[in-house]
Amino acid sequence: MQTVNLLSKRAYLTPDREALVFISDGVPQRYTYAQLNARANRLANWLHDELGVRKGDRVSMLAHNSMAYIDCFYGLAKLGAIFAPLNWRLAANELRYIINDCEPAVLIVGPEFADVVAEFRPDVHIDHYVTLEGAQIDGAMSYEASVAQAPEAEPPSPPLDDDDTWAILYTSGTTGRPKGAMIPHRQVVYNCINTIASWGLTEYDVSPVFTPLFHAGGLFAFLTPLLYGGGRVIVTRTFELEETVRIIEDERCTVILGVPTIFQMWMNTAAFKDATFESVRFFISGGAPLPESLVESWVAAKGGVFRQGYGLTEVGANCFSMTDEDSVTKLGSVGKPIFHSRMRLADTDGHDVPVGEVGELLIAGPHVCTGYWRNPEATAAAIENGWFHTGDMARMDEDGYFYIAGRFKDMIISGGENVYAAEVEAVCREHPAVTEAALIGKPHPQWGEIGVMVVVLQPGQSTTPEELQTFCGQHLARYKIPKEFIFTDSLPYSPYGKVMKTELKKKFVG
Repeated sequence: MQTVNLLSKRAYLTPDREALVFISDGVPQRYTYAQLNARANRLANWLHDELGVRKGDRVSMLAHNSMAYIDCFYGLAKLGAIFAPLNWRLAANELRYIINDCEPAVLIVGPEFADVVAEFRPDVHIDHYVTLEGAQIDGAMSYEASVAQAPEAEPPSPPLDDDDTWAILYTSGTTGRPKGAMIPHRQVVYNCINTIASWGLTEYDVSPVFTPLFHAGGLFAFLTPLLYGGGRVIVTRTFELEETVRIIEDERCTVILGVPTIFQMWMNTAAFKDATFESVRFFISGGAPLPESLVESWVAAKGGVFRQGYGLTEVGANCFSMTDEDSVTKLGSVGKPIFHSRMRLADTDGHDVPVGEVGELLIAGPHVCTGYWRNPEATAAAIENGWFHTGDMARMDEDGYFYIAGRFKDMIISGGENVYAAEVEAVCREHPAVTEAALIGKPHPQWGEIGVMVVVLQPGQSTTPEELQTFCGQHLARYKIPKEFIFTDSLPYSPYGKVMKTELKKKFVG
């Protein structure tokens, strides 16, 4: 499988067709497939000729959505280099760990994050800093000025294997340290094939990307599949609530991805009241459990088809599919497994569970990642005999439809973002007044869940919820900071030394 020339091939097939619209501050910039491919070529040639980037080298980006993301994703693939985007929501010390783990040769920085770079820069080694939109970083090169001068011809492309890494996407782990999922070229291609075949996408479809492009959802849910199939993608620099509804209407979007929180927020906007969504074929919700009440309220207000999806960074953003009819008759289900995929539900001994019973979801197929960057232990724990252990619990009904039952891994999902308890608890316990800490999830009408930290204080010590929030904010991304703190005398432990969080939830959440 030759995967390096995905964008080149599409540009050859439909060069003059509009491929992507990038919207910043309400101003759209439109690009054909030929123009998109030319941008990727210029970047690849500049990185290769001027900065010496070669196969296997990593290039990272810390920025809001921009055309540079698209340039890098496709341009680096042409060189066999690896795209390692950074989550700009993370704190400096979190980014420091990731950068030292993946060791990028180049870091591209947006103007909002120059101060964060200054904070971690003394503790990392990066050969080249490149700035976007005039960001102020000492010794850095300008992306716009540098890339504009590079040639548009196809760059030199080395031989590539299907399992060669295209991207490294970091995902938080229950150990408290982020893990870099290695996304191979075959995974990107089969995600495109599976999504088009299973979701029925065509060259006439238009989809907006409102999520950050450092996310698997931003890159792989509909962006890469639609650009593979010749459709059109709308990318916004940031997420502006009212504007996004207008974009769906103005650009005649046909397939709309969001997390439950976004759909709920959209329903509360003035733009929603005026919107018809007449161009939309279906809405799809992912990233967190979808409340049936939300679907019912949306459909009652605007009609249309509302589906639920499921995916993970390690196995692709789209793992199940359903028809329009399924979205009604199987409300609450994520559908059936995608075309080129195998699924199992297993008990703790690895045996398949009967229909209707809950087991851990295991996934195999060409859309599964090759493992975690420089982490063979985590790779061996996650992938066994080709089966990826998702850590999510699910059941299958007699018709073959899957339902996500919960999360085996100890995490909560707040606003579509995974928050792993071990990481947050470890930070909270660093506070001098805290001896024990346990994070539990509490249902929330807007965010799906919020984090509630149950804290046991050191004898003779005192603190306040506000002080603990400030302390956590110095070490964690904002979305990971617990929204509530509860003080208690002791935590309930099982005979095996594990905190019994079900007991905490019964006592403090209900």
